[in-house]
Amino acid sequence: MSFASPHYLWLFVALPLLVAYYVWQTRRGGASIRISSVDGAVGAPKTVRYWLRHVPFALRIVALGLLIAALARPQGIEENARTNTEGIDIVLAIDVSGSMLARDFKPDRITAAKEVAGDFIADRVGDRLGLVVFAGEAFTQSPLTTDQGTLQTLLGRIRSGLIEDGTAIGNGLATAINRLRESEAKSKVIILLTDGVNNRGEIAPLTAAEIARAQGIRVYTIGVGTQGMAPYPAVDMFGNMTFVQQQVEIDEKTLSEIAGLTGGKYFRATDKAKLEAIYDEINQLEKSKIEVFSHITHHELYLAWVLAAMALLLVEFLLTHLVLKRIP
Repeated sequence: MSFASPHYLWLFVALPLLVAYYVWQTRRGGASIRISSVDGAVGAPKTVRYWLRHVPFALRIVALGLLIAALARPQGIEENARTNTEGIDIVLAIDVSGSMLARDFKPDRITAAKEVAGDFIADRVGDRLGLVVFAGEAFTQSPLTTDQGTLQTLLGRIRSGLIEDGTAIGNGLATAINRLRESEAKSKVIILLTDGVNNRGEIAPLTAAEIARAQGIRVYTIGVGTQGMAPYPAVDMFGNMTFVQQQVEIDEKTLSEIAGLTGGKYFRATDKAKLEAIYDEINQLEKSKIEVFSHITHHELYLAWVLAAMALLLVEFLLTHLVLKRIP
């Protein structure tokens, strides 16, 4: 609630002055009938009229306060807001091949990729996101959804070894494209993350890129891996997991061509901090369009205040002239 003419509220200052005058006048006393002595009336029991003698004044003060408030024009405010969101459909395609367990990222590539992707998902309020994983094959971990809780849970379940090992970049990209095939969003995006060279799959990466371009899908590609050597997982002669230093090989030429064909951009992440910066940049490049239309309506409430004041004055009148009637 607000007041259209709040300057009238200054009249409330007069109310304490009226109360003070009433108290002073009451204590000052003054009798309507002069009698020789009040000794006989001192011990008389106090009736209901005695306890109600100040009620009429209190009712007048409250009524006056209500009339002052009504004069200030109290108003109810009703705000109607309509939000028009032009969201973006985004599919994250993440490599889960065995090499994603390499320890050049802390604690390893796949864990770092999941953590950074989780932060990215949390920032995309209002957008639909999907999740595709690939290694030697590709499959959909989550279709497009706005349910971030479910998506985060499915992201957390990603691990290396879920599917046959290898790096089928073309299949991963094609599966992500299929998730966006029926999308009606004005902006469709794929973020493809891998740490290797395409060596499996039935679809060539550039063929999948051509399909993405034909469907108006923009692809951002991310190559993860440090420069030079990195500790890769291996199994020793006793069947135990160990790590050996191997040369990091990422097909940056193909990843750059995929991004270039579709209007996206290629990034190279050599550590987790760089990967976070890449996702932040993509987050800024792909902003959702949100328009908010607001309409405010004011409803006059003074009539209720006036009616309440009149009701109090009526009660005061009846109380004064019927219950507390005085000797003239």
